Amino acid sequence: MSFFTRPRKHVAILAAILATAPAVPVAAPLTLAAAIELAERASPALRAAAHEVAAQDGALAQAGALPNPELELLREGQRRDTRTTTAQLNIPFELGGKRAARVALARSEGELARRELSALRAELRADTAAAFHELVLAAERQRLAGEMAALAARALDAAARRVQAGKVSPVDETRARIAEANARIELLQAGRALQEARVRLAALWGGEPAALEPAAPEAPPPVLPLAQLAARLDAAPAMRRALARVAQREAEARLARTQRTPDLTLVLGTRREGQDAGNQAVVGLSVPLPLFNRNEGALRQALSRVDQAREQQAGEGARLRADLAQAHARLLAARDEAALVRGEILPGARSAWQAASRGFEAGKFGFLEVLEAQRTLFQSQLQALQADAEIQRAAAEIARLTGASAFQENP
Repeated sequence: MSFFTRPRKHVAILAAILATAPAVPVAAPLTLAAAIELAERASPALRAAAHEVAAQDGALAQAGALPNPELELLREGQRRDTRTTTAQLNIPFELGGKRAARVALARSEGELARRELSALRAELRADTAAAFHELVLAAERQRLAGEMAALAARALDAAARRVQAGKVSPVDETRARIAEANARIELLQAGRALQEARVRLAALWGGEPAALEPAAPEAPPPVLPLAQLAARLDAAPAMRRALARVAQREAEARLARTQRTPDLTLVLGTRREGQDAGNQAVVGLSVPLPLFNRNEGALRQALSRVDQAREQQAGEGARLRADLAQAHARLLAARDEAALVRGEILPGARSAWQAASRGFEAGKFGFLEVLEAQRTLFQSQLQALQADAEIQRAAAEIARLTGASAFQENP
């Protein structure tokens, strides 16, 4: 039975795809799934991790190789009638399960490389999702700023007409001009923030920032309970990586333990003494005596690293649970905030602004009431957008921690 297998085809295919995949054209509008695909195809970190997986397959094949025999030729003396010639073959035999332990270590290191690749992919997806939703927020903020700038321009026109008609003080027109200028400044700032968000997202795959137009945001489905998400942590990429590290350290300890058993060398050969003498068989055994080096220090080192890896795994589990609880709490709070803003605050702010605008045109209210209502409406709309963005940021963090979505799947 062979102690090693051929390199896995899916690993070779993965490495080839990551190394040579052609660039994917950016669809308009850009969806989150398309952004993640672009980032994965262009990620140097993922390509490097895929090469490490392929390298570990080669290490596994090498670990199962048997030690080579040694051919030895000896000649004693110079004269033909008295010299002795010996030809012998030294065949080493590994004892104590060294080869099996070496293969097990190579397998564990290959598994660790695959888990590292999975963890890197999860982190890249979370980073891409966060950057994508920042772009969505920036695009929505610019749209909102454009609407508010248009409203401010109409309010300025209304104030100017009323001043010309002598119905209000010129101070109201001045206030309207200041409000309109502030709205244009907000629009410029929103445009700059949108460009920065495009650059951050496009940097994940080296794309062209100006071509990025995100798809319209969709309302997220219901959030999964914390207990259901916590049950997925054992299969999370970071936890599997920590478990693979423990298995790799345990395999190192087993290999170090086998090194305490000396190997056996079988000697087979033939010897000729003098010119006319016949050949004599040479048979022998060679065994190192473990008097001074019993590999005890290396074994203690390996066992300590096993304990270290187990402690790191426990710490990783505690960190994941704490981070998941915090992200889930943020997600629920942002969801409730978004529902409150859209259900109560926004309708009231919009109604107040409409009433103030009509009242100002009818001469019932001053421009201060219009300005305050307009500012409240803008802040309420921006608050709703920020709550939506926080929902998506928390969901991306949960996906990074658990390796799965934070939302219920649509039937």
